[in-house]
Amino acid sequence: MPIELPLSVWPTAQRTARAQRAGRYLEVSGVHPAKMLPAIAARAIATYTRPGDLCVDPMAGVGTTLVEAVHQGRDAIGIEYEPRWAELAEANLALALTQGASGHGEVICGDGRSMASLVDPAVRGLVALVLTSPPYGPSLHGRVTATPGQGVRKEHDRYSTDPANLAHVGLAGLLDAMRTVLRGAAQLLRPDGVVAMTVRPWWRAGQLIDLPGALVTVGEEAGLVLYERNVALLAALRDDHLVPRSSFFALEQVRKARAGGVARSVTAHEDLLVWRLRTRR
Repeated sequence: MPIELPLSVWPTAQRTARAQRAGRYLEVSGVHPAKMLPAIAARAIATYTRPGDLCVDPMAGVGTTLVEAVHQGRDAIGIEYEPRWAELAEANLALALTQGASGHGEVICGDGRSMASLVDPAVRGLVALVLTSPPYGPSLHGRVTATPGQGVRKEHDRYSTDPANLAHVGLAGLLDAMRTVLRGAAQLLRPDGVVAMTVRPWWRAGQLIDLPGALVTVGEEAGLVLYERNVALLAALRDDHLVPRSSFFALEQVRKARAGGVARSVTAHEDLLVWRLRTRR
């Protein structure tokens, strides 16, 4: 008999992404093209950890996991490949401390695939939550400036210019990298710890790539067992209907696809995959 997984919907976009970060993160954090919603990180941390627990993010970006963890009295370690974002994550942590955050945060500039060797060996087997999100390719939403009579100017819509960044390695390369990341996570988890990952499908050459489904398999190959598959809304929930929070880029992509005869809708949620360690008998 197949195992039935618990499912739930998280209303994580009741406020816009910008409103969620306002005053809590440095304003420059908004230029990162692939940020996790603070409400998703905060909900995951509150759900799967307790005050004093340790959280790790192997692809920390601007430090969303870290900031939300220390604000909830958890300690956090983040690993970020790009020095620019690692420095910004440190700055956001420093801001959190000035706002009364009681947890301790640390940022390591390095490759998340090596997290088990980058973090202090003393934390191995003590991590309550590994929370992260993979890149979805080299081109993302970024920011848009509309000038009357001059059209639209796009900024910060490229994930990175470094060809070694996981945003540039293609689907097969990304899955291989995430297998390594998840194996590293398994080495750090305490027995009742979990790995949580926000992920969404993406379009490539007119086809929808089921990245969440592929990562479920990758997690199992890494020695983990899928525990939950939640829906983290990217649209606000108002009574019985959704209020879109779509970016200009997302809407533009849908319009172009429909103009070309491809049935396509704006993404309204991310999957939140949650794994536990496989029990050894």
